[in-house]
Amino acid sequence: MAIDKKQVEEIVRAVGGKENIEAATHCVTRLRFALYDESKVDTESLEQNDLVKGQFSSQGQFQVVIGPGLVDKVYDEMIQITGGERASKDDVKAVAGKKQNPIQRAIKTLSDIFIPILPAIITAGLLLGINNILTGPGIFFDGKSLVDVYPAWKDLASIINTIASTAFTFLPALIGWSAVTRFGGSPLLGIVLGLILVHPDLLSAYGYANAVNEGTVPTWNLFGWHIEKIGYQGQVLPVLVSAYLLAKLEIFLNKRVHDSIKLLVVAPVTLLITGFLAFTIIGPVTFAIANGITSGLIYIYDSYAALGGLIYGGLYALLVITGMHHTFLAVDVQLIGSQGGTFLWPMLALSNIAQGSAALAMMLVLREKKMRGLAATSSVSAFLGVTEPAIFGVNIRYRYPFIFGMVGSAIGGVLLTMNNVQATSIGVGGVPGFLSIFPNKWGVFFIGMAIVLVVPFVLTVLFGRAKLRKEDRNADQATVAGGQTPSAKSASSTTTTNAVAEPRTRSAAQVADEPVNTLEIMAPLTGKAVPLEQVPDPAFAEKQMGEGVAIEPSGNQVVAPFDAQVAHVIKSKHAVILEHASGVQILIHVGINTVSLKGEGFNMHVETGEKVRAGQTLLEFDRKVIEAAGYPLITPIIIPDGQDMVDRVEVTTGDVTSNQNGVLKVHLKG
Repeated sequence: MAIDKKQVEEIVRAVGGKENIEAATHCVTRLRFALYDESKVDTESLEQNDLVKGQFSSQGQFQVVIGPGLVDKVYDEMIQITGGERASKDDVKAVAGKKQNPIQRAIKTLSDIFIPILPAIITAGLLLGINNILTGPGIFFDGKSLVDVYPAWKDLASIINTIASTAFTFLPALIGWSAVTRFGGSPLLGIVLGLILVHPDLLSAYGYANAVNEGTVPTWNLFGWHIEKIGYQGQVLPVLVSAYLLAKLEIFLNKRVHDSIKLLVVAPVTLLITGFLAFTIIGPVTFAIANGITSGLIYIYDSYAALGGLIYGGLYALLVITGMHHTFLAVDVQLIGSQGGTFLWPMLALSNIAQGSAALAMMLVLREKKMRGLAATSSVSAFLGVTEPAIFGVNIRYRYPFIFGMVGSAIGGVLLTMNNVQATSIGVGGVPGFLSIFPNKWGVFFIGMAIVLVVPFVLTVLFGRAKLRKEDRNADQATVAGGQTPSAKSASSTTTTNAVAEPRTRSAAQVADEPVNTLEIMAPLTGKAVPLEQVPDPAFAEKQMGEGVAIEPSGNQVVAPFDAQVAHVIKSKHAVILEHASGVQILIHVGINTVSLKGEGFNMHVETGEKVRAGQTLLEFDRKVIEAAGYPLITPIIIPDGQDMVDRVEVTTGDVTSNQNGVLKVHLKG
């Protein structure tokens, strides 16, 4: 497809002109800009541009969705127009990162460190929930636990507890690995550093308070300098600061030590210096700071419980929008490690449910079929602990459901804090969150759950329908004033404001029950097919590039869904475009933001121009590499917009096996 140079010029003008572009690159679907001033962006102009499928700003980058097959041509044309230099994704990411203020950069750093270790922490939380069910008194029997009544289950509970508590026992090792990786050092040294801080020879941090009271804290005597010989189990700050020092020291030595002796010098010297400073200075200072922060939070919680619940419970959804919610992961982990439980996480779980309830209510308010579907699917996602689709896809768009979700969450937060509801660990948010709550507080938590289900739902439905009735009355009055009867108006137009209108009238070909030609696209991966709305990326979730489906893969292989020619293989090997004999093209995009891996973890088996048979392996991917980098594995399969032969697309969801179950049916014109 030829590119209209004028449309590319309009894109450049719309982002503020070439003078406003500090760096620009592209991935398989979109242009990525680091702009000097995003306030200069003309969003209306971009929306009117036929090349542009969507636009949004994320983490300092302004992204313009073009679609596969065209974005590289648009980028090439843009470079010629602006005379700028080509930039890599890392270049743009680095420039965008500099535009964030220190607080934003700190939050992003914490996010980058904790997100990769979340699977281990959440798994531990779920297993601890099972252990709580087995060992918690009063759940099944008055004053007794299940293992008290049935002793045969005791050892099973003990094994589960051992498995579950491992992630928290060796938490510094997990944080050390992720933090040192984030700061540019060797992950292996990060793991060793974390293990050093919880060595069995050290007094456990959990027993430190008792040892102080008894005067039995062990010490090292370094030529008269007495250093407390304690570990840092469950601590966050000591290992974070030590990991930063280790990474920078390793980088410093790697640049200055000759290659022939690096193995003998860099790692030993780095660990020795970092370990010594960790036990002598970093550990004691940060341990005191962490305990001070914890004591402060507990004081507020004990003295002003209702106020704390009102503020944190009500405003948590706002933290999600800003990304600051990742900061509280460290606080939760610190509270669990030092106090045995966290009072913050239960409010997070209720906030997720509240936003899901508000999104679900929009199904009864919205008129547009597409948005109603988005409301339904995103609410389910929120009930299971992932709120971004509900918040960004529905609630923020209409504002009032987001506000009512916060109202319900605030009420629930007050209830939880006033009744001292705490979680033993970080688990899955949303409805399954009760597994992480101390069993003796399940009753209160379930009441809170009922509040956040009912209050946002009822308020959203009542307000939304009242708003619609008012808009309809205004529309009727405007129509009558214009000389048209209400009945004629309804026959001629269904347009309302705030994107709650009925879909545009479909063509006869769309409505017809007998399309002449169809192309059934089989699943290219084994897993669970879900609607695009569940993809945590607005370019896909809002269908800015086209209709399609997404698959949460259970395997690691992508196969051809039909006989095809490989139209394009993405350089970073995470995506491929296939073309059917009918001319229909599809995009298979493994994971979200996996372009940043630069091909690591991907093995492409085909080349551009190659013909493939249905079921033939296209590429393989390493799940561990992608998950360790913190990127979602969910894989969109897109029918890009702009294909004249495509009439409409039907989507099938559910469990699928590659090359055995159909996921898309493309109805062709003619």
